[in-house]
Amino acid sequence: MDSVDTQVLDAARRWAAAGHGFALVTVARTWGSAPRPAGAWMALRDDGLVQGSVSGGCIEDDLIARMAAGEFSGTKPEVLRYGITRDEAQRFGLPCGGTLELVIEPRPDNILLESLASRIEAGQLALRSIDLDSGEVTVRDGSSRDSLLWDGQRLVTPHGPAWRLLIIGAGQISRFLAPMAQALGYQVLICDPRVEYSAEWDIPGARLVPGMPDDVVLELNLDPHSAVVALTHDPKLDDMALLEALKSPAFYVGALGSRANNDKRRQRLLEHFDLSADEVARLHGPVGLPIGSHTPPEIAVAALAEMTAVKNGVALPLRTREKPAGTVAETAGCRID
Repeated sequence: MDSVDTQVLDAARRWAAAGHGFALVTVARTWGSAPRPAGAWMALRDDGLVQGSVSGGCIEDDLIARMAAGEFSGTKPEVLRYGITRDEAQRFGLPCGGTLELVIEPRPDNILLESLASRIEAGQLALRSIDLDSGEVTVRDGSSRDSLLWDGQRLVTPHGPAWRLLIIGAGQISRFLAPMAQALGYQVLICDPRVEYSAEWDIPGARLVPGMPDDVVLELNLDPHSAVVALTHDPKLDDMALLEALKSPAFYVGALGSRANNDKRRQRLLEHFDLSADEVARLHGPVGLPIGSHTPPEIAVAALAEMTAVKNGVALPLRTREKPAGTVAETAGCRID
């Protein structure tokens, strides 16, 4: 569940507490070029207010009109399809003939919504299951291996922070990177044994994890949904995290510092630790895309942009370590050689 869908859940809970009627709309399946992925949802209130999106704005007006006409006043979930024909796709603004299959829940159970919200707020993963025949909805524990399931009769959607980001260092860049990553649906964890930095850490929802960086990396049991970014600029701390993270299945491992410093770091990792050349080659250092970033928030944007590209399988034009000398995203505005 990304941050947009968390806003949907929050709105649904507020509306239920205020006594409003509303429906939940979930994208169950897509064909062609769909604006929103399967699993995306929105809340549609009985007076036409909307939170979230299932099509990026293409079909929301039609759903609002259907709600006003009383079409979603039943007691059981139902399936609604858009864009079946080319004419329908053009009428609703679906790109390239895309098709959406939606599940409409006319009367969500507020107790179950509260249960789901409690799990997410606690950093837990959950699975929400909807049976169209019986109308039964359940919420149970989930895992990072779970994915959306839809067989035309039963819809199971994963919720919660399925992606994790471990940040080494509680400095200024981390204060911008943490909330940005949270907005993209990451569970953010911070490790910094330096009391001078960690004592003032106060970013909501980004939990400080005690211990030394290498121990923390091992304890977290990183998986392919995990990323590690080392931002202390202290080799004694950053390298400790990297030597374990680069051996893990984490999809992204990055480190702050100039190109020269990162070249020296790679040499250290190869000569003094049991890392292979392929493992060291996984390091994104200097961290971040070369966007000319100078300030801590710009550096955080560059780092998160590169993480997003790697996460989405987008081929980067250049490996980070090949960025031209003098670009600040080499990075982080730190040219300490």
